[in-house]
Amino acid sequence: MIMPKAGFIVYGVHKDGLKDPMGTPFVDENLINSSKEALKNAGIKIVDHNIIIANKHEAREAFSKMKSDESIDCVILFSGTWVWAGNLIGAIRDYAYTGKPIIIWTHPGSQGWRPVGGFVLTAALKEIGIKHKFVYGAANSKEDVGSILSYCRAAHLKNYLNMTTAGVFGGRGMGQTCGVADPSQWMRVFGIDIDSRDTTQLIERAKKIDEHKITALIPRLKELLNSVPDINSISEKSIRLYIALKEIIEEEEFDFYTIQSFPGLADDFAATCFMQSMMLEDGIPTSTLSDFNTLMTVILLMKLSKEKVYYGDIQHINKENNEVKIIGDGAVPPSLAGSLEKASFAAHGIPTEGKAGGLSVNLVCKPGEGVLARLGRNNGNFEMIITRCTVFEPSEEEIKKRKEECGIPFWPHAFIKVHCDINKLLENWNNEYACLGYGSNLYNELIDFCMIMGIKPILP
Repeated sequence: MIMPKAGFIVYGVHKDGLKDPMGTPFVDENLINSSKEALKNAGIKIVDHNIIIANKHEAREAFSKMKSDESIDCVILFSGTWVWAGNLIGAIRDYAYTGKPIIIWTHPGSQGWRPVGGFVLTAALKEIGIKHKFVYGAANSKEDVGSILSYCRAAHLKNYLNMTTAGVFGGRGMGQTCGVADPSQWMRVFGIDIDSRDTTQLIERAKKIDEHKITALIPRLKELLNSVPDINSISEKSIRLYIALKEIIEEEEFDFYTIQSFPGLADDFAATCFMQSMMLEDGIPTSTLSDFNTLMTVILLMKLSKEKVYYGDIQHINKENNEVKIIGDGAVPPSLAGSLEKASFAAHGIPTEGKAGGLSVNLVCKPGEGVLARLGRNNGNFEMIITRCTVFEPSEEEIKKRKEECGIPFWPHAFIKVHCDINKLLENWNNEYACLGYGSNLYNELIDFCMIMGIKPILP
């Protein structure tokens, strides 16, 4: 789970104990301290600047400190009282060139004239085009502090992505046009380098995996999938593929990866379903078919959620009850299994999409609240469709029938109710894939990430 780190700077001209005509200090030190505590209790690490800034020298000093600390994800500017925006704007502008987000937090209350300080500064940042988030909310409001936390976590995501590497094994899978990437765009927008490898390297490594490494993996497979697969030429290749890929990713220092899967690898050696399932279980973001947009969505959901992430085909949508059925072709983290059926081994089962065959995982996803989302491009520009959802399990009497509806009951299923305008969802969805993340926090955090990154959020 993300624990964002934020610089905390209080600003205001009437400081150092200066009192208003009623004899009350303009700056409320108790309010400042309780606000910082509220942030810490919400899960934000605070780097406190212990001087209230009012003039240009103090502003330069404060933001120089924040710039020099690379571990800081964003800066929170807390309105202590009113301020001359011109004294701060230059230093804020200079800090903004780091690319790290800025939050202006104004605590409600007439005493101290805090709203004046908040509005004059947010207006100044708008005037010169500095992106930021303005929060007018109380420290004892879960919703208001949650809004700050959401933006801080999104800021952490932005900084996490910078200078990472996405490994690519093979080329475009199954003719996917709606998942290809422009490496220059990924570097420009996210700071991610795309580094490709042929699948030949993976196959050759898999062939050479020592038998003891396969044997050593069996207890974990039994724990995750409640049985041990029959070790034959097909299942052994699936296991070898997983072990080989983990070794290569570690050696190449890839932070995440995508893989062609088919055509090629699934005909020449083994289908990737089992391997992809285990990598998701291990917390390594991935996607199949060299689908970069799904990969980015998985990266974000995996960083934001306490649970594992599942992606698969939107196999059916019932417009009458807003039900969406997600069925992946054998790839799913085994720990997402619900209570009615344990996760189990299955076969890939579609020879026209991989004649070599291979292991896959069979389960129905557990119930919970979360989001369906996917990054996409519209005429070359990034956008992300996001909707809240509820994952449910069919009843014990219905589950067999519901799994047989698609004709491939042994592939992993997720039964979902989406909380949106279903027609707008259909109009704007951008791929056959959908990514499922568990957690009610994900919705606002993905929206904040989009706003920070200049990605258009689509909220049907």
